Amino acid sequence: MFECGSTEIREVFVTSITRKAWTSCAGILVLGVGLVAGGRSILKAQDAGASQSATGKSGYHLIKKVKLGGEGGWDYLTVDPASRRLFISRGTHVMVVDADEGKVVGDIPNTQGVHGIALVPEMNKGFTSNGKTATSTIFDIKTLQPLGEATTEKNPDAIIYDPSSKRVFTFNGGSDSATAIDAATGKAVGTIALGGGPEFAASDGKGHVFVNLEDKSQLVKFDPVTLKIEKTWPLAPCESPSGLAIDTEHEILIVGCHNKMMAFVNGSTGQVIGTVPICQGVDANRFDPATDFAFASCGDGTVTVAHEDSPDKFSVVDTIPTQRGARTMELDSSNHNLYLVSADFGATPAATPEHPRPRPPIIPDTFTLLIYGK
Repeated sequence: MFECGSTEIREVFVTSITRKAWTSCAGILVLGVGLVAGGRSILKAQDAGASQSATGKSGYHLIKKVKLGGEGGWDYLTVDPASRRLFISRGTHVMVVDADEGKVVGDIPNTQGVHGIALVPEMNKGFTSNGKTATSTIFDIKTLQPLGEATTEKNPDAIIYDPSSKRVFTFNGGSDSATAIDAATGKAVGTIALGGGPEFAASDGKGHVFVNLEDKSQLVKFDPVTLKIEKTWPLAPCESPSGLAIDTEHEILIVGCHNKMMAFVNGSTGQVIGTVPICQGVDANRFDPATDFAFASCGDGTVTVAHEDSPDKFSVVDTIPTQRGARTMELDSSNHNLYLVSADFGATPAATPEHPRPRPPIIPDTFTLLIYGK
Protein backbone atom coordinates (compact mmCIF):
# COMPACT_ATOMS: atom_id res chain seq x y z
CA MET A 1 0.00 0.00 0.00
CA PHE A 2 1.11 3.52 -0.76
CA GLU A 3 2.86 5.64 1.80
CA CYS A 4 4.77 8.87 1.48
CA GLY A 5 7.56 10.57 3.41
CA SER A 6 9.66 8.16 5.41
CA THR A 7 7.70 5.12 4.31
CA GLU A 8 7.54 3.07 1.16
CA ILE A 9 6.54 4.41 -2.23
CA ARG A 10 5.91 2.11 -5.15
CA GLU A 11 4.89 4.71 -7.71
CA VAL A 12 4.99 4.53 -11.43
CA PHE A 13 4.56 7.96 -12.99
CA VAL A 14 3.17 8.17 -16.48
CA THR A 15 3.95 11.21 -18.64
CA SER A 16 0.85 12.16 -20.56
CA ILE A 17 -0.98 15.18 -21.87
CA THR A 18 -4.02 15.50 -19.65
CA ARG A 19 -7.35 16.98 -20.41
CA LYS A 20 -6.48 19.84 -18.10
CA ALA A 21 -3.40 20.65 -20.17
CA TRP A 22 -5.42 20.65 -23.39
CA THR A 23 -7.99 22.90 -21.76
CA SER A 24 -5.28 25.30 -20.64
CA CYS A 25 -3.76 25.47 -24.15
CA ALA A 26 -7.16 25.98 -25.69
CA GLY A 27 -7.88 28.67 -23.14
CA ILE A 28 -4.75 30.59 -24.20
CA LEU A 29 -5.79 30.50 -27.87
CA VAL A 30 -9.28 31.68 -27.02
CA LEU A 31 -7.86 34.45 -24.87
CA GLY A 32 -5.92 35.74 -27.86
CA VAL A 33 -9.03 35.77 -30.02
CA GLY A 34 -11.01 37.43 -27.24
CA LEU A 35 -8.46 40.21 -26.88
CA VAL A 36 -8.39 40.88 -30.61
CA ALA A 37 -12.18 40.96 -30.76
CA GLY A 38 -12.34 43.11 -27.67
CA GLY A 39 -15.02 40.96 -26.04
CA ARG A 40 -15.36 38.35 -23.30
CA SER A 41 -18.11 36.09 -24.59
CA ILE A 42 -15.67 33.62 -26.14
CA LEU A 43 -13.86 33.23 -22.84
CA LYS A 44 -17.13 32.42 -21.10
CA ALA A 45 -17.98 29.85 -23.74
CA GLN A 46 -14.54 28.27 -23.34
CA ASP A 47 -14.95 28.03 -19.55
CA ALA A 48 -18.33 26.35 -19.97
CA GLY A 49 -16.88 23.85 -22.44
CA ALA A 50 -13.99 23.00 -20.13
CA SER A 51 -16.39 22.36 -17.25
CA GLN A 52 -18.57 20.10 -19.39
CA SER A 53 -15.63 18.14 -20.77
CA ALA A 54 -14.41 17.38 -17.25
CA THR A 55 -17.35 15.02 -16.76
CA GLY A 56 -16.61 11.55 -18.11
CA LYS A 57 -18.86 8.76 -19.30
CA SER A 58 -19.35 7.57 -15.74
CA GLY A 59 -20.65 10.98 -14.74
CA TYR A 60 -17.82 11.45 -12.24
CA HIS A 61 -15.95 14.75 -12.09
CA LEU A 62 -14.01 16.78 -9.55
CA ILE A 63 -16.44 18.58 -7.26
CA LYS A 64 -14.06 19.81 -4.58
CA LYS A 65 -10.32 20.16 -4.08
CA VAL A 66 -9.16 21.15 -0.60
CA LYS A 67 -5.63 21.68 0.65
CA LEU A 68 -5.41 20.01 4.06
CA GLY A 69 -1.69 20.62 4.57
CA GLY A 70 0.14 19.23 7.55
CA GLU A 71 3.12 16.95 7.78
CA GLY A 72 3.49 13.24 7.24
CA GLY A 73 2.80 10.70 4.55
CA TRP A 74 -0.48 8.95 4.03
CA ASP A 75 -2.03 5.58 3.33
CA TYR A 76 -5.62 4.34 3.64
CA LEU A 77 -8.76 6.47 3.84
CA THR A 78 -11.97 5.36 5.59
CA VAL A 79 -15.31 7.18 5.53
CA ASP A 80 -18.11 7.03 8.09
CA PRO A 81 -21.27 7.88 6.13
CA ALA A 82 -23.34 8.37 9.29
CA SER A 83 -21.13 11.02 10.91
CA ARG A 84 -19.95 12.45 7.56
CA ARG A 85 -16.34 12.04 8.66
CA LEU A 86 -13.36 10.92 6.62
CA PHE A 87 -10.45 9.29 8.48
CA ILE A 88 -7.04 9.70 6.80
CA SER A 89 -3.87 8.02 8.04
CA ARG A 90 -0.93 10.46 8.21
CA GLY A 91 2.05 8.43 9.37
CA THR A 92 1.99 9.31 13.08
CA HIS A 93 -1.63 10.32 13.50
CA VAL A 94 -5.07 10.10 11.90
CA MET A 95 -6.51 13.25 10.38
CA VAL A 96 -10.31 13.50 10.68
CA VAL A 97 -12.05 15.57 8.02
CA ASP A 98 -15.60 16.68 7.30
CA ALA A 99 -16.42 14.52 4.28
CA ASP A 100 -18.60 17.18 2.66
CA GLU A 101 -16.73 20.40 3.37
CA GLY A 102 -13.20 19.02 3.43
CA LYS A 103 -12.40 20.78 6.71
CA VAL A 104 -10.25 19.20 9.40
CA VAL A 105 -12.49 18.53 12.41
CA GLY A 106 -10.28 16.39 14.62
CA ASP A 107 -7.20 14.25 15.07
CA ILE A 108 -6.22 10.92 16.59
CA PRO A 109 -2.59 11.23 17.79
CA ASN A 110 0.08 8.70 18.71
CA THR A 111 -0.57 6.12 16.00
CA GLN A 112 3.02 5.51 14.94
CA GLY A 113 3.33 4.18 11.40
CA VAL A 114 -0.44 4.09 10.98
CA HIS A 115 -1.66 2.51 7.75
CA GLY A 116 -5.41 2.08 8.01
CA ILE A 117 -8.59 2.63 9.98
CA ALA A 118 -11.49 0.23 10.50
CA LEU A 119 -14.82 1.42 11.90
CA VAL A 120 -17.35 -0.52 13.96
CA PRO A 121 -20.34 1.85 13.99
CA GLU A 122 -22.66 -0.38 16.03
CA MET A 123 -20.13 -0.27 18.89
CA ASN A 124 -19.08 3.36 18.28
CA LYS A 125 -15.46 2.20 17.95
CA GLY A 126 -12.64 2.69 15.52
CA PHE A 127 -9.41 0.71 15.19
CA THR A 128 -6.09 1.69 13.59
CA SER A 129 -3.19 -0.42 12.33
CA ASN A 130 0.03 1.05 13.72
CA GLY A 131 2.87 -0.40 11.68
CA LYS A 132 5.80 0.82 13.76
CA THR A 133 4.53 -0.32 17.15
CA ALA A 134 2.66 -3.51 16.10
CA THR A 135 -0.48 -2.27 17.80
CA SER A 136 -4.03 -1.19 17.08
CA THR A 137 -5.31 1.97 18.72
CA ILE A 138 -8.98 1.73 19.70
CA PHE A 139 -10.91 5.02 19.76
CA ASP A 140 -14.39 6.43 20.24
CA ILE A 141 -15.81 7.34 16.83
CA LYS A 142 -17.76 10.34 18.16
CA THR A 143 -15.26 11.90 20.57
CA LEU A 144 -12.09 10.49 18.93
CA GLN A 145 -10.75 9.74 22.41
CA PRO A 146 -8.58 6.61 22.89
CA LEU A 147 -10.26 3.61 24.48
CA GLY A 148 -7.39 1.15 24.55
CA GLU A 149 -4.83 -0.70 22.51
CA ALA A 150 -4.51 -4.21 21.08
CA THR A 151 -1.26 -5.99 20.24
CA THR A 152 -0.73 -7.39 16.75
CA GLU A 153 2.15 -9.10 14.99
CA LYS A 154 4.86 -7.18 13.12
CA ASN A 155 3.91 -4.29 10.83
CA PRO A 156 0.09 -4.34 10.69
CA ASP A 157 -0.94 -2.72 7.42
CA ALA A 158 -4.45 -3.26 6.03
CA ILE A 159 -7.27 -3.45 8.56
CA ILE A 160 -10.96 -4.37 8.15
CA TYR A 161 -14.01 -5.16 10.26
CA ASP A 162 -15.89 -8.42 9.70
CA PRO A 163 -19.51 -8.00 10.88
CA SER A 164 -20.27 -11.72 10.88
CA SER A 165 -17.69 -12.51 13.56
CA LYS A 166 -17.67 -9.07 15.23
CA ARG A 167 -13.91 -9.06 14.81
CA VAL A 168 -11.39 -6.59 13.46
CA PHE A 169 -8.53 -8.05 11.43
CA THR A 170 -5.11 -6.52 10.87
CA PHE A 171 -2.98 -7.89 8.06
CA ASN A 172 0.62 -7.93 9.14
CA GLY A 173 3.15 -7.32 6.39
CA GLY A 174 6.12 -8.04 8.62
CA SER A 175 4.98 -11.50 9.65
CA ASP A 176 2.78 -12.75 6.77
CA SER A 177 -0.14 -13.08 9.13
CA ALA A 178 -3.48 -11.68 10.25
CA THR A 179 -4.42 -10.79 13.83
CA ALA A 180 -8.04 -11.16 14.99
CA ILE A 181 -9.25 -8.59 17.53
CA ASP A 182 -12.55 -8.96 19.36
CA ALA A 183 -14.29 -5.65 18.66
CA ALA A 184 -16.27 -5.72 21.89
CA THR A 185 -13.36 -6.37 24.28
CA GLY A 186 -10.55 -4.87 22.23
CA LYS A 187 -8.41 -7.94 22.85
CA ALA A 188 -6.44 -9.93 20.28
CA VAL A 189 -7.95 -13.42 20.14
CA GLY A 190 -5.87 -15.22 17.55
CA THR A 191 -3.46 -15.17 14.62
CA ILE A 192 -3.60 -16.71 11.16
CA ALA A 193 -0.48 -17.64 9.17
CA LEU A 194 -1.31 -16.59 5.60
CA GLY A 195 1.62 -18.09 3.71
CA GLY A 196 2.66 -14.87 2.02
CA GLY A 197 2.71 -11.10 2.23
CA PRO A 198 -0.81 -9.72 2.72
CA GLU A 199 -1.90 -6.55 0.99
CA PHE A 200 -5.59 -5.64 1.21
CA ALA A 201 -8.61 -7.61 2.42
CA ALA A 202 -12.39 -7.77 2.19
CA SER A 203 -15.23 -9.42 4.09
CA ASP A 204 -18.43 -10.74 2.54
CA GLY A 205 -20.24 -10.38 5.87
CA LYS A 206 -21.38 -13.99 5.51
CA GLY A 207 -18.56 -15.81 7.28
CA HIS A 208 -15.67 -15.37 4.85
CA VAL A 209 -12.70 -13.02 4.70
CA PHE A 210 -10.48 -12.67 1.63
CA VAL A 211 -6.96 -11.24 1.42
CA ASN A 212 -4.48 -10.69 -1.41
CA LEU A 213 -0.98 -12.11 -1.12
CA GLU A 214 0.98 -9.57 -3.13
CA ASP A 215 4.26 -11.47 -3.30
CA LYS A 216 2.61 -14.75 -4.31
CA SER A 217 -0.10 -13.36 -6.64
CA GLN A 218 -2.65 -15.37 -4.70
CA LEU A 219 -5.98 -14.87 -2.97
CA VAL A 220 -6.61 -16.41 0.46
CA LYS A 221 -10.08 -17.19 1.83
CA PHE A 222 -10.43 -17.89 5.55
CA ASP A 223 -13.07 -18.40 8.24
CA PRO A 224 -13.07 -15.39 10.62
CA VAL A 225 -14.44 -17.46 13.52
CA THR A 226 -12.29 -20.60 13.38
CA LEU A 227 -9.32 -18.67 11.93
CA LYS A 228 -8.73 -21.51 9.49
CA ILE A 229 -7.69 -20.99 5.88
CA GLU A 230 -10.31 -22.48 3.56
CA LYS A 231 -8.71 -21.87 0.17
CA THR A 232 -5.64 -20.32 -1.44
CA TRP A 233 -6.11 -19.58 -5.13
CA PRO A 234 -3.69 -18.41 -7.83
CA LEU A 235 -4.77 -15.15 -9.47
CA ALA A 236 -3.13 -15.55 -12.91
CA PRO A 237 -3.13 -13.61 -15.17
CA CYS A 238 -3.21 -11.02 -12.36
CA GLU A 239 0.27 -10.21 -11.04
CA SER A 240 1.18 -8.56 -7.74
CA PRO A 241 -2.37 -7.91 -6.45
CA SER A 242 -2.88 -4.76 -4.41
CA GLY A 243 -6.36 -3.32 -3.87
CA LEU A 244 -9.33 -5.56 -3.12
CA ALA A 245 -13.07 -4.91 -3.08
CA ILE A 246 -16.11 -7.17 -3.11
CA ASP A 247 -19.55 -7.45 -4.69
CA THR A 248 -21.18 -9.23 -1.77
CA GLU A 249 -24.44 -9.98 -3.59
CA HIS A 250 -22.73 -12.04 -6.26
CA GLU A 251 -19.65 -13.03 -4.18
CA ILE A 252 -17.24 -11.49 -6.69
CA LEU A 253 -13.85 -10.14 -5.65
CA ILE A 254 -12.47 -7.13 -7.49
CA VAL A 255 -8.66 -7.26 -7.49
CA GLY A 256 -6.30 -4.48 -8.58
CA CYS A 257 -3.19 -5.93 -10.21
CA HIS A 258 0.14 -4.23 -10.84
CA ASN A 259 0.30 -5.54 -14.40
CA LYS A 260 -2.38 -2.96 -15.23
CA MET A 261 -5.50 -5.04 -14.96
CA MET A 262 -8.49 -5.45 -12.69
CA ALA A 263 -9.39 -9.10 -12.12
CA PHE A 264 -12.86 -10.33 -11.15
CA VAL A 265 -12.77 -13.51 -9.08
CA ASN A 266 -15.55 -15.88 -8.09
CA GLY A 267 -15.41 -16.01 -4.29
CA SER A 268 -16.81 -19.52 -4.18
CA THR A 269 -14.60 -21.23 -6.77
CA GLY A 270 -11.58 -18.94 -6.99
CA GLN A 271 -11.94 -18.75 -10.76
CA VAL A 272 -10.85 -15.53 -12.47
CA ILE A 273 -14.02 -14.86 -14.45
CA GLY A 274 -12.94 -11.67 -16.18
CA THR A 275 -10.33 -8.92 -16.46
CA VAL A 276 -10.26 -5.36 -17.75
CA PRO A 277 -7.30 -3.03 -18.39
CA ILE A 278 -6.73 -0.29 -15.82
CA CYS A 279 -4.40 2.57 -14.99
CA GLN A 280 -0.77 2.16 -13.89
CA GLY A 281 0.36 1.87 -10.28
CA VAL A 282 -2.92 0.63 -8.77
CA ASP A 283 -3.29 0.65 -5.02
CA ALA A 284 -6.97 0.77 -4.06
CA ASN A 285 -10.20 -0.73 -5.37
CA ARG A 286 -13.82 -0.08 -4.47
CA PHE A 287 -17.20 -1.44 -5.63
CA ASP A 288 -20.52 0.41 -5.57
CA PRO A 289 -23.45 -2.06 -5.53
CA ALA A 290 -25.94 0.71 -6.34
CA THR A 291 -24.29 1.48 -9.69
CA ASP A 292 -22.29 -1.73 -10.30
CA PHE A 293 -19.20 0.43 -10.80
CA ALA A 294 -15.79 -0.98 -9.85
CA PHE A 295 -13.04 1.58 -9.26
CA ALA A 296 -9.23 1.35 -9.36
CA SER A 297 -7.09 4.30 -8.23
CA CYS A 298 -3.54 4.60 -9.51
CA GLY A 299 -0.37 6.56 -8.87
CA ASP A 300 -0.27 7.75 -12.49
CA GLY A 301 -3.01 10.23 -11.58
CA THR A 302 -6.13 8.45 -12.82
CA VAL A 303 -9.02 6.30 -11.63
CA THR A 304 -10.32 3.56 -13.92
CA VAL A 305 -14.08 2.97 -13.73
CA ALA A 306 -15.37 -0.42 -14.86
CA HIS A 307 -18.94 -1.67 -14.91
CA GLU A 308 -20.23 -5.09 -13.89
CA ASP A 309 -22.51 -5.64 -16.88
CA SER A 310 -23.50 -9.06 -15.53
CA PRO A 311 -21.98 -11.43 -12.94
CA ASP A 312 -19.60 -12.70 -15.63
CA LYS A 313 -19.13 -9.69 -17.90
CA PHE A 314 -17.21 -6.49 -17.17
CA SER A 315 -16.29 -3.44 -19.23
CA VAL A 316 -14.30 -0.23 -18.82
CA VAL A 317 -16.52 2.85 -18.70
CA ASP A 318 -14.23 5.74 -17.91
CA THR A 319 -10.81 7.02 -16.93
CA ILE A 320 -11.00 9.90 -14.46
CA PRO A 321 -8.00 12.28 -14.25
CA THR A 322 -6.99 12.88 -10.62
CA GLN A 323 -3.52 13.90 -9.44
CA ARG A 324 -0.11 12.28 -9.58
CA GLY A 325 0.39 10.12 -6.51
CA ALA A 326 -3.34 9.80 -5.69
CA ARG A 327 -3.19 6.03 -5.24
CA THR A 328 -5.41 5.54 -2.20
CA MET A 329 -9.18 5.99 -2.43
CA GLU A 330 -12.42 5.64 -0.52
CA LEU A 331 -16.04 5.36 -1.68
CA ASP A 332 -18.90 6.94 0.26
CA SER A 333 -21.84 4.52 0.00
CA SER A 334 -24.34 7.19 1.02
CA ASN A 335 -23.73 9.60 -1.88
CA HIS A 336 -21.38 7.61 -4.17
CA ASN A 337 -18.58 10.19 -3.85
CA LEU A 338 -14.94 9.18 -4.23
CA TYR A 339 -12.22 10.56 -1.97
CA LEU A 340 -8.53 10.60 -2.93
CA VAL A 341 -5.49 12.35 -1.48
CA SER A 342 -2.10 13.38 -2.78
CA ALA A 343 0.46 16.17 -2.58
CA ASP A 344 2.82 18.08 -4.82
CA PHE A 345 6.23 16.52 -5.46
CA GLY A 346 9.61 17.98 -6.25
CA ALA A 347 12.11 16.66 -8.77
CA THR A 348 13.28 13.08 -8.26
CA PRO A 349 16.92 13.00 -7.12
CA ALA A 350 19.52 11.21 -9.20
CA ALA A 351 19.98 7.53 -8.44
CA THR A 352 22.97 6.50 -6.36
CA PRO A 353 24.39 3.11 -5.34
CA GLU A 354 22.92 3.68 -1.87
CA HIS A 355 19.54 4.80 -3.27
CA PRO A 356 19.05 3.17 -6.67
CA ARG A 357 15.35 4.08 -6.69
CA PRO A 358 15.16 7.56 -5.20
CA ARG A 359 11.83 9.01 -4.21
CA PRO A 360 10.54 12.43 -5.24
CA PRO A 361 10.32 14.69 -2.19
CA ILE A 362 6.95 15.92 -0.99
CA ILE A 363 6.63 19.70 -1.14
CA PRO A 364 5.74 20.79 2.41
CA ASP A 365 2.15 21.72 3.28
CA THR A 366 0.68 20.61 -0.08
CA PHE A 367 -1.32 17.60 1.13
CA THR A 368 -4.65 17.78 -0.69
CA LEU A 369 -8.06 16.09 -0.61
CA LEU A 370 -9.84 15.45 -3.92
CA ILE A 371 -13.59 14.76 -3.91
CA TYR A 372 -15.25 13.33 -7.02
CA GLY A 373 -18.96 12.92 -7.58
CA LYS A 374 -21.69 12.91 -10.18
